[in-house]
Amino acid sequence: MPLLDAQGVRKTFPKPSGELVVLDRIDLHLKDGEIVGLLGRSGSGKSTLLRIIAGLTAPTEGRVLYRGRPIDGPVHGVAMVFQSFALFPWLTVLKNVQLGLDALGTPANEARRRALAAIDLIGLDGFESALPRELSGGMRQRVGFARALVVDPTILLMDEPFSALDVLTAETLRTDFLDLWLERQTPIRSVLLVTHNIEEAVFLCDRIIVFAANPGRVQAEVPIPLPHPRERQSAAFRQTVETIYALMTARPVPVPSGAAPLGPPSAQPIARVSTNRMAGLLETVAAQPYDGRADLPLVAADLQFEIDELLPTAEALQMLGFAEVAEGDIVLTTAGRAYAEADTQTRKRIFADLLTRNVPLAAHIRSVLEERPSRRAPRVRFETELEDHLSEEYAEETLDTIINWGRYAELFDYDDQSEWFSLEDVT
Repeated sequence: MPLLDAQGVRKTFPKPSGELVVLDRIDLHLKDGEIVGLLGRSGSGKSTLLRIIAGLTAPTEGRVLYRGRPIDGPVHGVAMVFQSFALFPWLTVLKNVQLGLDALGTPANEARRRALAAIDLIGLDGFESALPRELSGGMRQRVGFARALVVDPTILLMDEPFSALDVLTAETLRTDFLDLWLERQTPIRSVLLVTHNIEEAVFLCDRIIVFAANPGRVQAEVPIPLPHPRERQSAAFRQTVETIYALMTARPVPVPSGAAPLGPPSAQPIARVSTNRMAGLLETVAAQPYDGRADLPLVAADLQFEIDELLPTAEALQMLGFAEVAEGDIVLTTAGRAYAEADTQTRKRIFADLLTRNVPLAAHIRSVLEERPSRRAPRVRFETELEDHLSEEYAEETLDTIINWGRYAELFDYDDQSEWFSLEDVT
């Protein structure tokens, strides 16, 4: 029997056009003695699944079993480490670590003993009386780990625990955590890690489950049989990273039958990607040594991009027609090469032409403005349309992105104070 078994988990939210499917038919199990990574871009529902497993929210359909029993609320034996540290700023390190034990009604002396032991284990001995504001980001996250470990969990859930840290601090904390795991210094028997970092997942995990987005669903499962400690520059490690990049840049898998339609083309979600970032990636790939064709893992290393920065940028270039992205590679189109070599004004003209032709929402906004005698329209008019098919968060993000692109292309103007679009200052 697996320690954890998710069966047909589905999570939806009502929308005027039907329902918004966040997770669709997720099957996942967690066995004794393994670290499993959930890898996918924003919008694939990884954190939502983690909250369902933690008992913090209920699935719409399906169920999650912990040691064979359905989870219907927070479970003793499952602990969680958050991305944002989630510490109480007015409590000392010791008091923050003791919180879980206090909630369980542990006697004060026992709670203090166990909290001190966890603080020592995680490398914070001597900082028991410090407040969070006195600690660095890495030290605060160590407090988060100690707070999770002190309740003696069987399963540890980690929601991007290293993403808020600088590169060196994150690497140190990853290595320290892995040492604790390999040396069996904690009662943890399985770990479920949500991450956007492919190399982090390959470095830590025994299995990686790749999620597709909109709706979130399992796209692939990749075993990682490499022994620890893992050498990042080894051929086997690099090949595994390449394999996962290829999976994540493959053409989208079909949406399962029964899932809600994603809406009209103008209501497709668009990640928040700036024109500066797109221009930077185009220039990098156009230059030597890539000369218009690049391996995404190499570009990610050169630019120090994580997957949630690189893939949305590459996909935005593909959406606009500047590049083709597949099997872990990015290849510039004729328009992409022309843009990389052009001056500022020529770049704007190329961008405006591709934006109008290839992004339905941008063309829709421009068309509405042209049809109105006032040549003006409120933001809410387009945001309401998007919210019929997307969550409020994704509707806002999509519209903000189109505003950024449209302004750059001089396709329309937007007043952030009044929240109105117009053609008044557009030549």
